[in-house]
Amino acid sequence: MRYQVDEEDIRLDSYLTKKTSESRSQVVKMIKSDEVLVNGKVTKAGYILKKDDIIEVNHLKKDESILPEEMDLDIVYEDDDVIVVNKANGVVVHPAPGNYHGTLVNGLLYHTKLSDLNGEVRPGIVHRIDAYTTGLLMVAKNNKAHEFLAGELSSKKAYRKYIALVWGNIKNDSGTIDAPIGRSLTDRKKMAVLATGKPAITHFKVLKRFKDATLIELRLETGRTHQIRVHMEYIGHPVVNDPVYGNRKLVDDSGQCLHAKTLGFVHPKTLKYMEFDSELPECFLNVLNKFEE
Repeated sequence: MRYQVDEEDIRLDSYLTKKTSESRSQVVKMIKSDEVLVNGKVTKAGYILKKDDIIEVNHLKKDESILPEEMDLDIVYEDDDVIVVNKANGVVVHPAPGNYHGTLVNGLLYHTKLSDLNGEVRPGIVHRIDAYTTGLLMVAKNNKAHEFLAGELSSKKAYRKYIALVWGNIKNDSGTIDAPIGRSLTDRKKMAVLATGKPAITHFKVLKRFKDATLIELRLETGRTHQIRVHMEYIGHPVVNDPVYGNRKLVDDSGQCLHAKTLGFVHPKTLKYMEFDSELPECFLNVLNKFEE
């Protein structure tokens, strides 16, 4: 469920109690369980809402549940604590209101047990990538592993390398984009570079230049929502085939040319560093070939 706030100076829990059929105590429980996001962020029950704030409620009703579903998963690595999966194009990572089927979580629940730190909607999910971004994700099978892996990300110890095809010719062979990201002030469905946003750092290196596009490698220090897509639009080189950022003509409808190619982290039990790599998917190669012609 999604709400756009139409009044000022009201507490989050009071607003949701008025807008939903839930009791105040249930609303507070939902907020504490991270089932409520305000402008894409987890916050407290006493948060004072502002006009046009966007509230997303990812709470399961009594007649809804996240069911295991048989799915063709590309599992790169698995043990008793961790799964590394190569997510396919178009697959949503976890359920959300109105979309409780066909997600990666549904498929993983059919395959194995997952940690429950993130509640029923996002079991095992330590980090996410967009539905039309492909590539590697680490998933936790138990709570101890989940806490450890989340710590790897928050302390910037995890290694994440992406490959992207972006519009235009990037002149510098390498560079760093250090620009804070927050919810767009003009379109609440999008993220944007804002002075009031959270710190976001992306490093890039040019791999190959084409007439109208550049193939680049990117490394993330932070993991803000849509970070690469927002940062590349910010410097004037939006990701090719991105339907949201950049306002450029789409090559096809397969989604943005962005792939999470390499993932490295310290294993939560053995404490040994592990690194995994994946090939560019067919949907990415199909677009890339058009620029190489």
